[in-house]
Amino acid sequence: MPVRCGQGHTLRVTALPAVHHQLLARCQPLDGPQSVPAQRKARHEYENRVSALTL
Repeated sequence: MPVRCGQGHTLRVTALPAVHHQLLARCQPLDGPQSVPAQRKARHEYENRVSALTL
């Protein structure tokens, strides 16, 4: 089954919370002044979902 990524599609990753924290740490440097607002929002929403995993 192909994975569709791009506008309007979300890639879901099933993994341990530690893996999600690592992915989030790698995404953070990409959230700079040249990033698109939608990218910043997506990373922020992902960060919220990851932090909810540990509660």
